[in-house]
Amino acid sequence: ERVILPRLSDAEFFWKQDRKQSLADRVESLATIVFQKDLGTLADKTQRVVSLSGLIAEQLGADVALTQRAALLAKTDLMTNMVGEFANLQGIMGRYYAVADGENPEVAIALEEHYFPKQSGGATPSTLIGQILSLAEKIDTLSGIFSAGLIPTGDKDPYALRRATLGILRVLIENGIALDVVSLLDSALAQFSHNFNHAETRQRIIDFIFDRLKGYSLDQGFSADEFEAVLAVNPTQPLDFMLRLRAVKAFRQLPEAESLAAANKRIINILKKSDQAISEQIGHLVEVAEKNLLAAAEASNADILPLLAEQNYPMALTRLAQLRDQVDAFFDDVMVNTDDLALRNSRLALLAMLSNQFLKIADISKLQS
Repeated sequence: ERVILPRLSDAEFFWKQDRKQSLADRVESLATIVFQKDLGTLADKTQRVVSLSGLIAEQLGADVALTQRAALLAKTDLMTNMVGEFANLQGIMGRYYAVADGENPEVAIALEEHYFPKQSGGATPSTLIGQILSLAEKIDTLSGIFSAGLIPTGDKDPYALRRATLGILRVLIENGIALDVVSLLDSALAQFSHNFNHAETRQRIIDFIFDRLKGYSLDQGFSADEFEAVLAVNPTQPLDFMLRLRAVKAFRQLPEAESLAAANKRIINILKKSDQAISEQIGHLVEVAEKNLLAAAEASNADILPLLAEQNYPMALTRLAQLRDQVDAFFDDVMVNTDDLALRNSRLALLAMLSNQFLKIADISKLQS
């Protein structure tokens, strides 16, 4: 009691002192705190997050004005006596002070939620504005710190970029937000005016993001080869990436999976070794097996297009699995690298057409038997 009562008394005093000034009145004081020497002050960071939040809000159909209001106030509780004394109340006090100031309830909640998830496995923001603000704040920090050359190494990660990146991925995936993370990164990097190698920094961040996504995927029970199969086709929406990953995991349980994975590996090797440009036009074919494969591939292509448009990757792969018999017959009966150049080109074009149907979802040749 001797310990707790003085602390509660302090808290009451700080509350009364802090309430003499609204959060909005504290925005200017953010200019007195340096976030990072190359990236400016908290005021500079706030303006970047306001801009980025507005951009994301437009894409997701959220209220842009409310989202940007939340972004403007997001860091202001750091300037209060309460958070100065009780640092772990950042965000929480922002919400309480915003409510006391008469701010919109959605704005108030977002001030707390933009710090979510706070730890591994912690809750992600429950509101759309909170989700947007969480994304904007974390992507600004990630891109900014990388652009300043402060890349995490080993155990050293003073800006908690690994946690921030995993937070970005979890907010997108677990809340069903279909945003392109590379496009988001480009918007964030475009706001920095200091001197840095833009292309190199961009690639390093992309690699860092997908490295975190791999860790997340493995934790979710997916295998490394399933992840590599999807990564090979470069989907840049983490939500879409996970949909493909689930489809690949389901596909490999099919009886046709092993044979088709081996066939795709063989096709890719044949196409890679070809010393000529492969035509998109399939010309004259002579063998029954190759004619049958062409007919089956044309039918499957027509069937999977609407499934791909709906991101129904499991059904698309299940449909492609029906090609196994025609593929096996083709490799049993047909010599691809025949001396007849026109016929060889047609056969290569047929294999390319077949391979591309799978590559619209994932590179199943990456699957280990």
